[in-house]
Amino acid sequence: MTDLKKPKIGFIGQGFIGKNYADDFEKRGFTVIRFAKEEPYHLNEGKIKEADIVFVAVPTPSTPDGFDDSILRSVMKYVGKGKTVVIKSTILPGTVESIQTENPDIFVMHSPEFLTEATAEHDAGNPNRNIIGIPTETAEYQDRAKQVLSVLPKASFEVICKSKEAELIKYAGNNWLYLKVVYVNMLYDLAMNLGCEWDTIRDAMSADPRIGKSHLMPVHVSGTLGSNNGNEDKSSKDNGLRGAGGHCFIKDFAAFRELYARVGDEVGNSVLKSLEDKNIDLLKKSKKDLDLLAGVYGEDINK
Repeated sequence: MTDLKKPKIGFIGQGFIGKNYADDFEKRGFTVIRFAKEEPYHLNEGKIKEADIVFVAVPTPSTPDGFDDSILRSVMKYVGKGKTVVIKSTILPGTVESIQTENPDIFVMHSPEFLTEATAEHDAGNPNRNIIGIPTETAEYQDRAKQVLSVLPKASFEVICKSKEAELIKYAGNNWLYLKVVYVNMLYDLAMNLGCEWDTIRDAMSADPRIGKSHLMPVHVSGTLGSNNGNEDKSSKDNGLRGAGGHCFIKDFAAFRELYARVGDEVGNSVLKSLEDKNIDLLKKSKKDLDLLAGVYGEDINK
């Protein structure tokens, strides 16, 4: 039975992120209202205003014209006045502050998601981190952020921080793994040129607690997830898919490099550009995720 004292939870967007989080809230006894452009939730536009806390998980793509958060901004009108909206979409630092300025009648914050497509249901109910970013550190915002934390499944690490910090944390993690994938691919090629057994090198690296087991298989089976999470069968060597691909790595690194080019230094940007070029080369040569590559960089990238 639903606890009437629990806040009513809304979800805008029912892709794999929004759906799995919404399912988890329902399992834990919350009243959940879902709204998405797809059936059967497309008629719930007006009902979303009833939700006390609204989680938003809609696309924020990187395109040939740059980072695009237009869909995210467009759905803020569905949140009821005085209600709390928690953005789960990946967004550039400063986005929450900007959206809050545009929507002074609601309380906007960011909580980055850390779901993996293959294990999203489990991840939603068993988070290792709950991060709530707020645009201004007022008592009202602190109280609302604490309320959001209280409705999430308990995590071993929980923090309320500045929204810019929360936004950057998401990019920090994804792009750390992007860099690891590119480096491991380069190391693999070097090992092959020297006549080394990659399995020996990989196993020794994974035994180092500073490195871990993930993302050490440069030639892998999945050209969709791009997770390369260390669980691949050794027979995947015959498949030939390489590089940091998937729906997050390509677009998030492009957005990150665009941001760094604006606020970072020239030498650092040249490093990121070289890594980006190397990854694009790996993806193209192995014909992995060419559609996602074109979506971020344009059709000419595959010529």
